[in-house]
Amino acid sequence: MTETPALPALWPAPLADGTVHATVTVPGSKSVTNRALVLAALAAEPGWVRRPLRSRDSQLMADALRAMGVGIEETVSSSSAGDGSGGEAWRVIPAALHGPTTVDVGNAGTVMRFLPPVATLADGDIRFDGDPRSYERPLGQVISALRTLGARIDDDGRGALPMTVLGGGALEGGTVEIDASNSSQFVSALLLSAPRFNQGVEVRHVGGNLPSMPHIRMTVEMLRAAGAQVDTPEAGGEKDVWRVTPGALLGRDMVVEPDLSNAQPFLAAALITGGTVTVPDWPRRTTQPGDALRRIFTEMGGSCELTDAGLVFTGTGKIHGIDVDLSEVGELTPGIAAVAALADSESVLRGVAHLRLHETDRLAALTKEINGLGGDVTETADGLRIRPRRMHGGVFHTYDDHRMATAGAVIGLAVEGVQIENVATTAKTLPDFPKMWTDMLAGDAEGSGVPGASAGAGA
Repeated sequence: MTETPALPALWPAPLADGTVHATVTVPGSKSVTNRALVLAALAAEPGWVRRPLRSRDSQLMADALRAMGVGIEETVSSSSAGDGSGGEAWRVIPAALHGPTTVDVGNAGTVMRFLPPVATLADGDIRFDGDPRSYERPLGQVISALRTLGARIDDDGRGALPMTVLGGGALEGGTVEIDASNSSQFVSALLLSAPRFNQGVEVRHVGGNLPSMPHIRMTVEMLRAAGAQVDTPEAGGEKDVWRVTPGALLGRDMVVEPDLSNAQPFLAAALITGGTVTVPDWPRRTTQPGDALRRIFTEMGGSCELTDAGLVFTGTGKIHGIDVDLSEVGELTPGIAAVAALADSESVLRGVAHLRLHETDRLAALTKEINGLGGDVTETADGLRIRPRRMHGGVFHTYDDHRMATAGAVIGLAVEGVQIENVATTAKTLPDFPKMWTDMLAGDAEGSGVPGASAGAGA
């Protein structure tokens, strides 16, 4: 990854002094990049991952696969396909997985959950360790499921990191029940490696509401594109049951879509300032949860159009409160909460109790930090109630959570004196965010002041 200048411990969030007019090219999707890397590593032949996200989470995934023996060559490629697939690419060369080695998962949910099933296929022991917060994040369901399927795992009874997968070169597979109500990644973790299990896998979710279903649909579509046979509830099967047949995966040439969830703060800037932001290459069809921003931010006062140039989003400067179920798109909650704090009426964000187990307890963190700036946020059993208030400057803590940092920057557009603690944590999925943010604001801004900022936001 390229060197970036050191950032201050407290980053002054820029105040918008006019309407934002900018085109913002958003890097590739972390969710797609990391799934593509796993599938390519398990394939029977080499493949390409083009326009991958280069961030901490994706670098951790690539480095972990390399440690287990997979070849990943970083190149700059050209394409005559006319689909924008030229540019940076990773050539993934599958190999016999082996240990002993140690994998650093950082605080990346996809790495800590997707790779233990891969490690069961390795010849040798694979130890998993990570940031202190990773020890607190739920992993026990994945560990128990893998044991049911025949894996040997040493976790000292914690059901969490650190742990060691005692790889035997293969896994029997079969039928397993799992409670994935805390994270859809538990299901995706088992499905991604399942074609390589001797019996494949049948995963039965037996818990409460299953969050983030779009991410499971993303996993299924990418598996099928790699040649796997997957039976799903959407295909008329049993509710919350997925079956993957054993078989070889194909090496693919895959172009990674822009990360639509990471487009959120830039679209929010257009909504708040009454400007226009264009995000190139926004897909017309996608399984990414971030596509829901088109609907949610339109309900909150903006408008959007998919054009040949990408998604063109325009705000009026007036922000309306919203009552919305975010259970399928929980990762959007911090940004929506930030916008809601600047709205002209109350908002209720529902269906996101599972966010208490993400990079940090996002519901508690959002409540504390927005209230610390003078806002009025209360936690509910499964979300947040946000009553707009005139806010003031202050330190917005991030808790090493990239989406907390971008949420603070959004509020800082309309509230003078907001300082983001550890904005560098955005490198987890959005490298160079501070520069992207200031470049956006340095675009063709016009007018004087942020429309609507005094109504509830209070600079």
